[in-house]
Parts: sequence; C-alpha cells; structure tokens
Amino acid sequence: MSSRLTPLDATFLELEEADESAHMHIGAIMVFDGMKAGGAPSPEQLCGHLAERLGQLPRYSQRLSEPHTGGLSWPEWRPDPAFDLARQVSRAALPEPGGRTELQDWASAFFSQRLDRLRPLWEMVIVEGLEDGRWALATKTHHCMVDGVGSVDVGHLILDTQPRRSRRAAGGPRLTADKPGPEDAHEDSGGGSADPLGRVVRAWTGLLPMDTITSAAQAGVHGVMHPRDALRTATSALEMVAREEIRAAPHTSLNDPIGTQRRFEVVRVPLAAINAIRAELGGTVNDVVLAVVASGLKKLLESRGETPPEQGVRAMVPMNVRSAGEKLALGNKISSLFIDLPVCEPDPIRRYRETAARSAALKTDGHSAEGTTAVLDIAGLAPPVIHSTIAQALYATRLFNVTITNVPGPQQPLYAFGCRMREIQPLVPLAAAHAVGVAIVSYDGDAFFGVIADRDNVPDLDVMVKEIGDAVGELGAAAGVHEDSPAYIHGGPVPRGRG
Repeated sequence: MSSRLTPLDATFLELEEADESAHMHIGAIMVFDGMKAGGAPSPEQLCGHLAERLGQLPRYSQRLSEPHTGGLSWPEWRPDPAFDLARQVSRAALPEPGGRTELQDWASAFFSQRLDRLRPLWEMVIVEGLEDGRWALATKTHHCMVDGVGSVDVGHLILDTQPRRSRRAAGGPRLTADKPGPEDAHEDSGGGSADPLGRVVRAWTGLLPMDTITSAAQAGVHGVMHPRDALRTATSALEMVAREEIRAAPHTSLNDPIGTQRRFEVVRVPLAAINAIRAELGGTVNDVVLAVVASGLKKLLESRGETPPEQGVRAMVPMNVRSAGEKLALGNKISSLFIDLPVCEPDPIRRYRETAARSAALKTDGHSAEGTTAVLDIAGLAPPVIHSTIAQALYATRLFNVTITNVPGPQQPLYAFGCRMREIQPLVPLAAAHAVGVAIVSYDGDAFFGVIADRDNVPDLDVMVKEIGDAVGELGAAAGVHEDSPAYIHGGPVPRGRG
C-alpha cells in the first residue's frame, strides 16, 4: 500500500535538495539507567523490541518511491522490499570517561549526517559507555515523516510507564503529557481545507502591507477556483512572500551561509522554576521559554561585538495543529508563528513582558499560525517544481532568523528494557543560512533545551548555552521566585525525577 507525500511533508525534502547545508531530520538522545545485568541492550534486543511495537506505524518500513522531488507529481511512500530492522539499528560506544562532553561530541557528529533516501528515513543507535553505567538511545527521523509532536507520540510506543516491559503490539496506553493551559492551546483552524487564500490574507497581515496582501489574494483567487490556473495561483503566493515590501527579518551573523557540520549542546532546567516564573509574571510556559532563549541570543550577539537588532530577532515557532484523534498520525500537522524576540531590551522583566505581549498579540486574532500552511496549501495546487521555490522562500532568512520549538512531554518516569529514562535531549533541523536552532522538551519535572548550531559559524556556542541556563535564574530572581517561595512550590510540578 502506498501513500503520496503532502506538500507540507515534501517541503522538508525540497529544502535539503536546494542546499547541501540544510539537514531536515529531527531526533533525540534519550539517556537511561543501566540494565540490571549491567550495560545496554544489544541491537538484537532493540530490534525485537521495535518489532513488537511498530506494527501501527507502517511508514517505518516504507521508503520513498523516488529519492528526489520535482517533476509533475510527488513521491509516494511504498513498502521497502528489502526492509530489515537490523539495517536501521546500530551500536556505538563513547570514549572514556563517557561524560556529557563525550556524549554531546558524539551526538554532534551523529546529527551532522543526513539520512539515506534509498532506505526508510529513520535510524536508531544504542550508545554505550556513559558514566555511571548508563546508556543512551539516539534517534534520527526525517521531518517529512513526522513533526516534533508526532515524534513524541511515536516515542510513547517504544517506552513503558513501568519498569516491567509491556508486550502489547501497540506499545501500551496513551501517556499523559504536560497539558498546556487554554492560553497555550492551538486549535486546528482548518488545515488544508476550505479557504487557503483567506487564511493567507489574515495570517500575513503582520508581515506584509495590506495592499500587497490584497493584490496577491485577488491575483490568486481565480487559480483556486479553477485548477487549470493553479500555476498562476502558486506564483501569486510566491510573490506575496518574496516581494520587496515584506517586513524582513533583520540580518545577523547567525544568518550567514553555513556548512554541513553541527554542534549539539543541552541545557537542563527544572520545570518548576519555569512554571514559577509563569505563575508570578503571568503569560505562558512558552513565553518563559522564548524569553530565556532570547536572553541567550542577546548574549551571543553582544559577545561578538554585534548590536542586537532593535526590531528583535525573529523566531519561527512551529505550532501543533493536530486534533485529538491524530496522536499517532505520521506526517506533519504544524503551522508557524513568527515572533520578534526583544533581544535589545536589557531588563529581564521587561524583556519577558514584551515577549509575552508579542506572543499574545499573535494568538489573539486566531489566524497568525496559519500563514505558512496556507501558502503551502496554495502551492500544493502547482507542480512540485514550483512548490520547491515557494518552500525555499518560506524558510529563507528574509522571513525568520531562528527556529524555536517547544514540545510538552510526559511528566511521569518512562522506561525501556526496565531502565528508567533520565533525560531526553531534542533536536530541531537547521535550514540553509540559519546557524542556530533550539528545541525544548519537558519530561519528568525538567525542561531540556537542545541547542543545535553550525560548527563553523558558531564556534562560540558555549556563550549562548551558558546564558540560557543563567537566564532562568536571573529572570526568577528578578521576579522574586526562589525554591521555597509559594510561586515555585505551586507554580508547577516540583518532583525533579532525579531518582
């Protein structure tokens, strides 16, 4: 059985094809306690475990019908006649002493390598030799297969809620994630349905002058109503994105050409501290996360002798638009918000309040997260060769400087092979000329900030990584939050999951 890629899924293949420096895989490093007998599971054990669990996900045994996009039709997912789980799973060992430095160096090299498009677009590596007898499971999956939220849901299939392994083919019951409040919810506003041009007009109002939006909509509406004119519609959508009138993101040293080698670092922050700041200052968990990353970007630019742009560094923030019934659906169910982070503001409280205000303003109209999806809906009416051009425009530095994605995860301990998972270190892809990206996942009382960067463009990544950790304490202190304060105790889950 085959299924055709959607235009949004194909976007991530096209971005790689357009520039060798773009790596469009997501992934994670999951760190576990050692097994009772010592060491880590074998590749054969992992293959047997996956064989029990992945029956609901046939795409994991499929490959693309064509390794490249283009032409007049999209590639399809087709069963791989040579599929063998043993080819998707491998083993690695860290050099002594197997500490965080050795793990991050290994992960940097692992995430620097693209997936082979002639095979199913995922792989797992068992990493041995971590200090204290621990081991890790490294995963890499192409973004055309699944988005960040979907990958967390898929992760639930291979993890257990108890040390004793479940042998259910579905991998056990659906786990409970850290549930966002109403202000954090992002409802599906129609996906690829009824009125993409109407959604373009509403969503891009903040970035384009109204006369430009109106002209693009008028030029494109005939193409939507008449499929024969789809090419004209797609061209109009591209013009709407690329015309000189667009309110461009500022240029920074983080948006120069990049290479293919990555550096990966992780910051671990108590989720209770983030929740306490939110409880004390108002706003959302996502606002705290964005403000903290803004502090890291500010520090990095200033350390380079670069004046942070007055309008702010523009972040593309992917937003989940999955419905409740799509928890295990593969493919991408996302759109994006574009928010200018106030990196020129020196006061941490004002920086936070401005971030929260800008984020709230984008959400108030209910349409800001529809922009990229709406344009791709229109582009999907055109042949893939045209769609590729639009996809590149949507991920150009003219539109945003950095990607920041925040995915809430489960707040109870998870296990694999009876071993408790202690950390999950997430990865976000880097598009061409985007030297830094940040992915945040919360798990068992902590938030893990996975920072990926181009190794050559950002040799000073340590500056940003240190500031992200320091910024939580700085913002908390400025807000009057400390570990025995009511806001800290009641602002969120206190258990840290250290075990």
